[in-house]
Amino acid sequence: MPRASTGTLRKMKSGRWQARYTFPDGVRRPAPQTFLTKRDANAWLAMMHADVSRGKWSPVEATMAVRFDEYVARWLKERRVRGRPLAARTVEGYESLLATYINPTFGKRPVHTITKALVNEWYKTLPEDKETTRARAYSLLRAILATAVEDEHLTANPAKVRGAGSVDRKHRVTLPTDAQFDALVAAMPDRYKAMMLLAYWCGLRFGELTELRRADVDTKDGIVHVRRAVVLVRGEFVVKSTKSAAGERDVWIPSHVLPALREHLLQHAGPELLFPSKDDPAKHLRQSTLAKVFYKARAKAGLPTLRFHDLRHAHLTKFAQTGATTAEVMRQAGHSTTVASQRYQHAAEDRMREITERMAAGYGGSKQ
Repeated sequence: MPRASTGTLRKMKSGRWQARYTFPDGVRRPAPQTFLTKRDANAWLAMMHADVSRGKWSPVEATMAVRFDEYVARWLKERRVRGRPLAARTVEGYESLLATYINPTFGKRPVHTITKALVNEWYKTLPEDKETTRARAYSLLRAILATAVEDEHLTANPAKVRGAGSVDRKHRVTLPTDAQFDALVAAMPDRYKAMMLLAYWCGLRFGELTELRRADVDTKDGIVHVRRAVVLVRGEFVVKSTKSAAGERDVWIPSHVLPALREHLLQHAGPELLFPSKDDPAKHLRQSTLAKVFYKARAKAGLPTLRFHDLRHAHLTKFAQTGATTAEVMRQAGHSTTVASQRYQHAAEDRMREITERMAAGYGGSKQ
């Protein structure tokens, strides 16, 4: 480990530098923040050394007394997931959870004073009728405190409420049959029919669909080029790269979908955007706008619990049912890990088991 003066430096997984100084009381304490460069970290060590040399030092104030809200502000900027900064939409969601549920209790408290008992009491105050919100708020706090442990502001993570980060999923994914899906498309306004087809037969996410441009669709060879996605952040649309590097992909369009897509390009697409806002062809379509007509259509099709994202799930399940390997499902879905893709393969296996049992249900012969 690199050494400087009477302190130590450590390069963290995020690429930033942590500095720790051994004070006259023999206790080695970390700086209240990490540093972008090694030079900045060394400068902090030099400042601590100068203070100690002059007899002017307060290790508690200089190191351990960093406030939770100050620490979180840096955490949001420095946090990396698979080497990437947090997405703007993710930061917005985290900031909302922090402002509403976490900072009122922990914000002005020094990080090193947060205890297991305090976290347990805080968790009890979260709204019991909002299971998903409770789980997300707890998981966020636990992740922040885990980093605080790594930064040596805490010796152990005090967030240890069993099962607090999980939630029972009340929504059961609806997998429509092809006939049900056709009924759904028939009930949709014409300007949205092609979007339904690409979601179901190509498995694209809503944000990928609404960022598609004319140049991304090749109706001659039957390919859609997925290169970007769009998200709504604080009321503004933000175009970004796909969810992961694997999300940038080319997806084949089934031949029976191409006529409807060509018709859409002629009648409904904007000058650039394939599925623009109805009111302004230069602006992106809002999910809330689609939801209004989607909910009416799903009711007419006899699919009252269907979500738009279920169309992607249905596509990937059908894709896996054909015998596609995990690698092939990953490529089709734009997944960077096997976990999500294997979920669709398991769903396909469950579906095949269900079909087999239904087929055998009417058999009245002898059992072997």
